[in-house]
Amino acid sequence: MKLVCISDTHSMHRRIPEIPEGDVLIHSGDCLGAGTLDNLEDLNDWLGTLPHRHKIIIAGNHDWVFQEAPDLARDLLTNATYLEDSGVEIEGLRFWGSPWTPTFMDWAFMLDRGEALHEKWELIPDNTDVLITHGPPKGFGDEASLGFQCQNVGCDQLLDRIQQLALKAHIFGHIHEGYGEYSLGKTRLINASTCTVRYQPDNAPVVLEVFANSHVDEEALANPNYK
Repeated sequence: MKLVCISDTHSMHRRIPEIPEGDVLIHSGDCLGAGTLDNLEDLNDWLGTLPHRHKIIIAGNHDWVFQEAPDLARDLLTNATYLEDSGVEIEGLRFWGSPWTPTFMDWAFMLDRGEALHEKWELIPDNTDVLITHGPPKGFGDEASLGFQCQNVGCDQLLDRIQQLALKAHIFGHIHEGYGEYSLGKTRLINASTCTVRYQPDNAPVVLEVFANSHVDEEALANPNYK
């Protein structure tokens, strides 16, 4: 299954030069600019123009409407599946989405580090294949420029949890300057932030192939002699 991953578009989705074709489009949060219903209506209209058979969205810290008017937001989002501490299975692949990030200033979907975040990550089922969170785990795509220093601002509790899982992929965003692909054991970690640190939607969508657990062996498929 081909996953097309974007994040942190901040209502600039129509300025993305190209969205590759794929089976599932995944947006890992901060899809809105001001976080309003009007922002969401425009996003939903745009999603309806895309050819992907499945679309998954989670909220981020800018996506206030999902926190303040969740019922209205969910009703309006008709062209994607919205996940909030919940999951969906698509063609044998199990996806789980969660919007929470460690507290920084006063934004949506933030919790203090420690037990509060630990409780959210414990909700992730053990059999999850693809995890979608807004923020990164500690040490992976999480280096942010704070004043004159760079710091790893990812979530320690999230890192602890993903180390307990056998994920095929973990997709996130939030830290724009962390855009790119990383690895932790056999898990591919994708910071799919579309916007750069200057809030320009210049980073290309990240595309990856993920296979459901079956007779198909991913390492065998990577072998040119596989038939």
